Amino acid sequence: MKAMVFSHYGSPDRLELKAVPTPVPKDDEILVRVHASSVNSWDWEFLTGKPFINRLMFGILKPKPGKQILGADIAGTVAAVGRGVTRFQPGDAVFGDLWDNWNGFAEYACACETALEAKPANSTFAQAAAVPQAGVLALQGVRKAIELLPGQRVLINGAGGGVGTFAVQIAKLSGAEVTGVDASHKLDVVRSVGADRVIDYRQKDFTATGEQYDLIVDCQGYRSMFDYKRALRPGGTYAMVGGSIARVLQLLLLGYWGSLTRQTRQFSLVAEGPNKGLADLKTLIEAGKLVSIVVRTYGLREVPEALRYFGEGRHKGKIVIAMDDR
Repeated sequence: MKAMVFSHYGSPDRLELKAVPTPVPKDDEILVRVHASSVNSWDWEFLTGKPFINRLMFGILKPKPGKQILGADIAGTVAAVGRGVTRFQPGDAVFGDLWDNWNGFAEYACACETALEAKPANSTFAQAAAVPQAGVLALQGVRKAIELLPGQRVLINGAGGGVGTFAVQIAKLSGAEVTGVDASHKLDVVRSVGADRVIDYRQKDFTATGEQYDLIVDCQGYRSMFDYKRALRPGGTYAMVGGSIARVLQLLLLGYWGSLTRQTRQFSLVAEGPNKGLADLKTLIEAGKLVSIVVRTYGLREVPEALRYFGEGRHKGKIVIAMDDR
């Protein structure tokens, strides 16, 4: 089979399209013919080897054998099943996040059956491949609030990216008033998924306006936690989806201090794990309540170009890799 392989950390120029052996599923695994995958921030981080902590999973100096194919999100067709598999059979259309195995930027990939769900009937493979990682993180982030009530105020920071576009839609389902924050060139897509208000972060600092929110879902995580605290109502919830290691440590310390002082504001890290809530997302998609925002589609041989575009930070929504070269 063909796969996009990286054997050294660095730029997308390090990627090579190669012929590699087709994986063989274990007893509890499924072999999927991958029709589409999608690009996530972790693909970029593992490719570049930054931050350094990610190398503990892939290899300190260079990617380990078996960890040289990026791509966690997949949508495809079951090609074969291990003898212990009971949920799926050859021919079934599936999607999921292969966080444990990766290898999604390839024509075939293996996954445990628990990592997959049946593909939404009303989604194309490209639309389904955009969902697993970003959609699950968005759902988990919004669910950090104990209960969102109609009229409550939600802010999504980084609302124009993959996680953000899902988070806006999910928050709106509760009847909340949603504000989306991002760069000016992404605000059109933020409006299109239902945000009531938008803020260009280059023009206005939402943590310094005096406005407060019941829930902040932060897809960036580069500001001080004390800035976010100013923008959070008493009893409100801050959910960090992504950010620097320093900010994660600050969040954990602030959360611990808050538990000691019994403050009502909650500071939490979205880290429940992959695919937890994917079945719920499938239900929402099939009910027409949630859509994928796919802005660009590349062929397998174009993965380096797709990652370069992602690394520039100009993309809106999700970038999809189609294995059939479109």
